[in-house]
Amino acid sequence: MTALARRGALQLALAALGAGTLTTGALTACSGPDAEPDAEPGPATDGIELVSSDARRAAGDPTLVAPVVAGLDRFAGRLYGELAATEGNLVLSPYSVLVALGMTLTGAAGPTAEEMRTVLGAGDLGDRWHRGVNALTTHIEGLAGRQERADGSAADLALDTANQIFGQQGVGWSGDFLDLLAKEYGAPVRAVDFETATERARVLINTWVEEQTRDRIVDLVPEGVLDSLTRLVLVNAVYLKAPWEQPFEKELTTPGSFRRADGSEVEVDRMRRPELTGGLVAGDGWRAAVVPYAGQRLAMTVVLPDDGAFGAVEAAVADGGFAGLLEGAAPAAIDLSLPRWTFRTGAPLGEVLKALGMPTAFDDRRADFSAMTDEDLFLYIAAVLHQAFIAVDEEGTEAAAATAVVMRTESAVVTEEFVVDRPYLFVIHDVEHRAPLFVGRVTDPTA
Repeated sequence: MTALARRGALQLALAALGAGTLTTGALTACSGPDAEPDAEPGPATDGIELVSSDARRAAGDPTLVAPVVAGLDRFAGRLYGELAATEGNLVLSPYSVLVALGMTLTGAAGPTAEEMRTVLGAGDLGDRWHRGVNALTTHIEGLAGRQERADGSAADLALDTANQIFGQQGVGWSGDFLDLLAKEYGAPVRAVDFETATERARVLINTWVEEQTRDRIVDLVPEGVLDSLTRLVLVNAVYLKAPWEQPFEKELTTPGSFRRADGSEVEVDRMRRPELTGGLVAGDGWRAAVVPYAGQRLAMTVVLPDDGAFGAVEAAVADGGFAGLLEGAAPAAIDLSLPRWTFRTGAPLGEVLKALGMPTAFDDRRADFSAMTDEDLFLYIAAVLHQAFIAVDEEGTEAAAATAVVMRTESAVVTEEFVVDRPYLFVIHDVEHRAPLFVGRVTDPTA
């Protein structure tokens, strides 16, 4: 019987007895000769034991990139729509969130997996979806490197992604789970001690994120999120530093006004690039400019809604994704005036993802991540944390994001002392109706 089934049976029994809800989280050793066949403890790195898989990173399936991107776009629109309900600036990486949840999906089963696949836009691809995500990551990473501009100059474009799993030491993670993480996500599992060294584990996770994002994402996992019942944290980090194909000239940057949504105005540093070679596209209630980065294989599309149409454009994005804003741009020479900006946003995504349609993964009674471990261990998602940073100036764009999926086990059974050492009453009754069949009292058990 699986951990989920055993836990369900326990809860039904307790409910029948009217005893309330109790949970159990005892860890047991891996059983069977085939437990964790391809994962053996490796050498420690910075004090973290590596649980490695023999499986090598696969090439992915490029034919699946298109459907994966289509699903990512729908997911991005819905995620943006939920987060945009809060006022203020917003930056997020739907790709980072999708990859972190994709790694989590490798260990999901039953309705939990079905809901996650639907939210992530995996459609009917099944496990092939992971191969498509792998191929998309390979494509994205291939955009980095030395770029040749049209004017003959060169520039370096950095675009790095990284995945890392931090798991409770001593847990027997499933060999199939480790292999899939290694093949499609290039993600090893590093053993940490959440049980007795929770804060040290948190610092190790945050340090790894900071290193991957050049210190742009700091304290991704805040205090209080992890505890002794945390068993797994799956993390994706992405970093971009991209120079423009045609940098803005700093001497043309001048103060200018920017009208806020409420009609008030604020003064900003507004960059200008006359005769920018880019693209223009227009739709119902909006216009957009496509601004290429060096090498013209990466671009920023700036979408400007018409006066009074901002809400309608956001609603269209939430309903249909961003693809409609990015298609059909015609080459154009643009006299572009664009503010400089730098900000970061961070948000817990748990409630958002539940609203999007995957509540079971967060349910501490019904979640099914039984494919993650060979042990009789119940796991559920306790939190999904996301933080992103962006800075845009005359030279280009620097952006970073990280997503952490925190998985927890059920709490151990708490025993409350109940010593019968004085006179007491008793009732013998049926469970369903609580009909008192025998009642009485005991004032002296020895009489």
